[in-house]
Amino acid sequence: MKEDDSDELMIPNKKIAFQHQEKENLSAALLIANKELLFQNEERENYAAELAIANKELLFQNEEKEKIAAKLVIANKKLIFQNEEKERRAAELVIANKELAFQNEEKEKRAEELIIANRELKNAEDEVRQLNDELEQKVAERTAQLESVNKELESFSYSVSHDLRAPIRAINGYTKILVEDYEAVIDEDGVKILQSIINNSKKMGELIDDLLAFSKLGRKQVTVSTVDMLDLVDQVKEEVLLEQHKNLPEFNIAKLPNAIADKSLIKQVWINLISNAIKYSRHKEKTTIEIGSYQEDDHIVYFVKDGGAGFDMQYYDKLFGVFQRLHSQEEFEGTGIGLAIVHRIVQRHQGKVWAESTLNEGSCFYFSLLNVTH
Repeated sequence: MKEDDSDELMIPNKKIAFQHQEKENLSAALLIANKELLFQNEERENYAAELAIANKELLFQNEEKEKIAAKLVIANKKLIFQNEEKERRAAELVIANKELAFQNEEKEKRAEELIIANRELKNAEDEVRQLNDELEQKVAERTAQLESVNKELESFSYSVSHDLRAPIRAINGYTKILVEDYEAVIDEDGVKILQSIINNSKKMGELIDDLLAFSKLGRKQVTVSTVDMLDLVDQVKEEVLLEQHKNLPEFNIAKLPNAIADKSLIKQVWINLISNAIKYSRHKEKTTIEIGSYQEDDHIVYFVKDGGAGFDMQYYDKLFGVFQRLHSQEEFEGTGIGLAIVHRIVQRHQGKVWAESTLNEGSCFYFSLLNVTH
């Protein structure tokens, strides 16, 4: 090869070598640029991820702000309501303070009135104390008077029981002697008069007995216990029927509850009521006496019902009086004290006694006593 051709070939080779070098440099630069681009892409992706997180955080913060804003709205409403309530309360406190001031003034007035009232009360207590002293003195004097009256009454009862009975017994005895020893020399009218004297003296003795029994009721102490009323009525019925001889009634006795009472006194009540029922039924051919009871509040009401003579209710106010009779002595014997005794005994037991009747059809007598269960 020629030297000129060799020179000509060296120039392109150098160009080619330079170009190769440039390509290599460019490749290295591109490699660096690609790495830089890759790094920038990674940075962008990291930034994008950070932006996504930041957006989520911002969204969360916005939601929290909205919640806080809603809470603030509610809190503001509550605050407004509380302020209104405070204003109302303040107004109420103003009124309450005025009321309190008024009450304090009233208390002061009341205190002054109480001071005056206490003075008056002390004066009244002194007066009451003085009156009590006077009352105790009067009670003592009255007690002494009652004791004196009771002694006089006991003395009177003794006189009636002994001194008054003696002449009556003498009248009765001497009259019987006249009838027995001088009947032959005394005409029929005289015998009748003497027999009338005997009957009346006997009646006088019965009146004295009943009057004494009635007066003793006011002084007899009432001793109460549980009384088996059915057993007591059966006893009284048997005792009363022993004295009867004709036209005996039938008895219809229901179950009777027990009562709180003085047995001896209540027995006298049953004796008087059952005896009256028998006595005022004896002119009827056939009669039934009904004995029963029923509950009335805290009392038991007992009753004795007969189908006898009865009485006119317009004279009811005389029924339980002493010596008050609604039938003549010729029709039915008696002293007129039996129902008065019943009335007084029941009253002393804090009970009541009453009656219902129809003339010629019968009567029903009631009395009440405290129920044993109360």
